[in-house]
Amino acid sequence: MSLDVRLAAIRRATVDLVAPLSAEDACVQSMPDASPAKWHLAHTAWFFETVVLETLIPRYQSSFANFRMLFNSYYNGIGPQFRRAQRGVLTRPTLADVLAYRETIDVALQRALNAGVPASIADLIELGIEHEQQHQELLLMDIKHLFSCNPLAPRYRAPRVPGAHTSAPLSWIKHNGGLREFGAEATGFAFDNERPRHRAFVAPFALANRVITNAEYCEFVDSGGYRAPQWWLADGWHGVQTEGWAHPEYWRRQDEKWSEFTLAGTVPLDPAAPVCHVNYYEADAYARWADARLPTEYEWELAAEPVAISGNFVESGCLHPHAADAVTDNSQALQLFGDVWEWTSSAYAPYPGFRPLCGAAAEYNGKFMSNQLVLRGGACVTPASHIRASYRNFFYPHQRWQFSGIRLARDCR
Repeated sequence: MSLDVRLAAIRRATVDLVAPLSAEDACVQSMPDASPAKWHLAHTAWFFETVVLETLIPRYQSSFANFRMLFNSYYNGIGPQFRRAQRGVLTRPTLADVLAYRETIDVALQRALNAGVPASIADLIELGIEHEQQHQELLLMDIKHLFSCNPLAPRYRAPRVPGAHTSAPLSWIKHNGGLREFGAEATGFAFDNERPRHRAFVAPFALANRVITNAEYCEFVDSGGYRAPQWWLADGWHGVQTEGWAHPEYWRRQDEKWSEFTLAGTVPLDPAAPVCHVNYYEADAYARWADARLPTEYEWELAAEPVAISGNFVESGCLHPHAADAVTDNSQALQLFGDVWEWTSSAYAPYPGFRPLCGAAAEYNGKFMSNQLVLRGGACVTPASHIRASYRNFFYPHQRWQFSGIRLARDCR
């Protein structure tokens, strides 16, 4: 697919995601970590204007000069930013104004592509496309959190979750490890945090063939896992005590039955579906309780690299993880891509020889390489074309509004 066609399709997809929302829905911010849908729409246009058009066009003059500060997320080299925790007070510009802004930037980008752009600008446009796909996922995360705060439990869209499944049995797949190469190849698109490709040693290990289900996590909850400090890291136990964590983020219990808030509203908890919206501390505590551990990101990538990228992504329309289909071969790895992001035990840190991008994009990833953990594999709200075996997502260990789940690992003795 040509760059101009891909750009237009990705830009349309973002607007389509916002289409079910009212103007009121699109303006509200439910917590400091989330952003209003309107802000995502504007910021992704801002990125193309500020990072691409200003680089391409000498003495570029914006028709939306006031947007430069409002929709700058964290680029200190570009200038000041409006305070993140207060994005929900920006009732102006209106949603219609923001959509008009997007259209103006789209026209300018297509005009530039029609005239021909140098390879360096094409690379920045590709970065902008991948950046927009990240915000498409964030949009759905933030909408879900926003709607979950409403006692009416509104639906973002009608349910498209497949019928009940019986999940594949949990089994263990052994890997020999060794001195292996990790990270993205030098050619083709990848974020700077996926490079350079480098060698690292991995000891023999075993990886679970699928992610942990709701039913399996229920056993941890019902056994008193959230009341037993021996399973928890100190910071995690502090969170249990101070934040009141007692189950995954969107679980609800009524009449002794569990339900779950989804983008299709509140539905009965599917026992066979992957547990979702657990933070790193919860994932780690469950792994200890299950006499296992979380994989390192190298272990995960070693297992995933030879596997074809397919799974339950945003294109399925489910917008919710679903059970792993039973297979006859229990040595087959399931759900490595899609459904839920999988926590690893690896700190989000630079690879040996890491170099950030040039210009404004230098702030894209590198400055966040502190106090966060790596997740792998994508989720049910991730665009399929956005994911790779080398893709490194990252969140703070206490966060759980992202679509995150658990795959277990064990040492091979």
